[in-house]
Amino acid sequence: MHTIPTPADRTAPLVPHQERSPSRTEGLESTGTSPLDHPDPHRAAHAAATENLLRCWVRETGLPAPDGATLRLPLPASGTTLLVPVLYWSPTGWHRFGPPRLADAPDPAPPVDAVLLAALLGRENTGLLGPARPSAGDGTDLVARVADSVRRVVAFVTDRRENTADHPDLFLAAEQSLVLGHPLHPDPKSREGLSDAEAQRYSPESRGSFPLHWMAVAPSLLATDSAWTERGRPVTAAHLTARLAGAGLPLPDGYTALPLHPWHLRQVRLRPEAAALLDAGLLRDLGGHGAPWHPTSSVRTVHRSGAPAMLKLSLDLRITNSRRENLRKELHRGVEVHRLLRTGLSQRWRAAHPGFDIVRDPAWIAVNTPAGDPAPGLDAVIRHNPFQPHDDVACVAGLLSPRPRPGGRTGSRLAEIVTRLAARTGRPSGAVAAEWFLRYLEHVVRPVLWLDGEAGIALEAHQQNTLLLLDADGWPAGGRHRDNQGYYFRASRRAELDARLPGIGEHSDTFVSDEVTDERFAYYLGVNNVLGLIGAFGSQRLADERLLLAALRRFLTEVSAGPARTRSTLPARLLDSPVLRCKANLLTRLHGLDELVGPVDTQSVYVTIANPLHS
Repeated sequence: MHTIPTPADRTAPLVPHQERSPSRTEGLESTGTSPLDHPDPHRAAHAAATENLLRCWVRETGLPAPDGATLRLPLPASGTTLLVPVLYWSPTGWHRFGPPRLADAPDPAPPVDAVLLAALLGRENTGLLGPARPSAGDGTDLVARVADSVRRVVAFVTDRRENTADHPDLFLAAEQSLVLGHPLHPDPKSREGLSDAEAQRYSPESRGSFPLHWMAVAPSLLATDSAWTERGRPVTAAHLTARLAGAGLPLPDGYTALPLHPWHLRQVRLRPEAAALLDAGLLRDLGGHGAPWHPTSSVRTVHRSGAPAMLKLSLDLRITNSRRENLRKELHRGVEVHRLLRTGLSQRWRAAHPGFDIVRDPAWIAVNTPAGDPAPGLDAVIRHNPFQPHDDVACVAGLLSPRPRPGGRTGSRLAEIVTRLAARTGRPSGAVAAEWFLRYLEHVVRPVLWLDGEAGIALEAHQQNTLLLLDADGWPAGGRHRDNQGYYFRASRRAELDARLPGIGEHSDTFVSDEVTDERFAYYLGVNNVLGLIGAFGSQRLADERLLLAALRRFLTEVSAGPARTRSTLPARLLDSPVLRCKANLLTRLHGLDELVGPVDTQSVYVTIANPLHS
C-alpha cells in the first residue's frame, strides 16, 4: 500500500486519527487511512460522496470543530444522531471523515452510505431553507442526484484503476484527471440522462472521444461575431468552423457549418423552434463528421490536439447545479473581453505579469429564429487553443483532486509533485509545499488582483476556471483564466471601461454592483481557490494549514499596501473581515436553483462562514 510519506515537519491532524474497531471501519484499517483507498470501487465512491456531503453540511450549517475524534451530527427530523469519525479537521473546510454511523445502530450494522446520508440530510432541510420556495423539494432530487453521481464515480474509479495511461497531450490529460469532482459539492459527477454507454463516450473521466455533429445554417438565420485575427487579419467564425470540420463536409453554398454535441442533437430536435427550421430547410442536418474531439473537465467544452480552437458547446444536461447551455449574453461576453484586452489593457497586464493571461473566447456562431430571437441550444463558442501538447498546463481542481490508481491507491498530482521535489532537493516537504504555495500566489493570485484593481474586472477564478502552468520540475510558472461566464465588471468602473470600449456591457450583461462583485470575488478567488488550495495541502498531509494561512496573510498585507486607486479591495476584505460569504452548493441543490438562470445575485445560495484568515 502506497501512502504519502510523512516527514517530521508535517503536523498531525488537528483532530487526531484514533484506532477504531474492525466493525466500525469495515476493513479500512487494512487498506490505509483514507476511505478512498478501499479496493472495492463502490466503497471508494460512496466514501468520496459521503465526505463531500459531510463537508458541505459542516460548512453550510456552521458546525464547530468537535472536542474529540468523533463529530456528532444531530438529525432531529429523523430522531437520531450521526456519529462521524474525524480523520482530519481543516481550518479551511477540507475535512476528512471516516464512514459515519447512526448512534442507535447495532454494531453489526453497516455504516451510513452516501445515498442514505443524502436522504437524512434532505429531511433536515425545512429549517435550513427558510421560507418555502416553489422549487424547493423534499430532498428526493438530492438523493437521486447523489445516487447518480456515486454510480458514475464507481465506473470512473474502476476504469482508472484498470487503465492507467494518460493522453500524451498534457493539457488534455490534466483536463481528464478530475475523477472525483468538487470536494464541496453534494453530487459533482451527476449526469442524469446519460446512459452508461453514452457516459463512457462523452465523459472526460473515461477518456471519451467522439466526432462532432454538424448542421448547415442558412444565411438568413446566422448570428455570429468574431474578433479572431491571424497575422493581423480578421477571421470569421464561419471560416473557423469550416476549418475545424475538415475536408469532406457536404456544406451547401452560402450556408455556414455549425458544430453540435452529438448527445445534444436529439434534445434540440424535440424543440419546436429547431424542428420548424429543419422542416423549412433553413437548418440542414449534415450528420457526424471529422476527427474525434475530447471532452474537457466541463464535459461540454471539447478539445482536439493541435487544433487552433476548442469549442464550448451547448449541452442540455444538468451538471453540478445547472443545465449547460450557452446563453447569448455569454457569447457576447467572450468576444467583448477579448476586444477590451486588445485596447492596450492586455499589454499593460502582461508587462506587469508576463506569465498570466486569459484563454480567449473571441468568436461564436449561433442561430436566430425568423423572428430574430435566439434559437436556444444552437450555438457554439470558439475558444482559442493556446496550448501545445507538450505544455504542462493543469486545471487546479484536477491538480488537487485524489486520483484512483491500481491497487486501490489514491493520490493527487499535487502530492506527487511536492513529494518528488522534496526528494530531489533534500528539503522537508513542508518547506517545499510552502515555497510552492508562495510561487502560486505570485503567478496566479497577484495577476488576478492586478486586473481587479487596475481595470475593475473581477474574475470568477475558481479552481476549475484556473489553469496553472508548471515548469519542468513542477513549480508554478504562470497561469490562465478561462470561461466566458466568469467575469464581473464593477459598476463603479463603468465609465472608464466604456471609454476603453464604447458600449461595453450593452449585450453581455456583465456589469455587477460592487457589493455583489466583492462577495463573489471573495468566494471564487479567496475561499474556493486559495483557501481550497491550503485545505488540499493540509488534508493531504503536505503542510500545516496554519503556516500557509500565515503566509497568505503576509502576501495579502503586502499587496494591500499598493496605491489606493489601483488596489483591489479583496486583500483588505480577506484580512479584516471576521466572516466571509460562501457559496452553499448543498443548499443551492436543495433550493432547486439553476445557477445560469436569473439575476446574478440570486442564482446561488450563499451562507456566512468564519474567516480562517482573521485573527
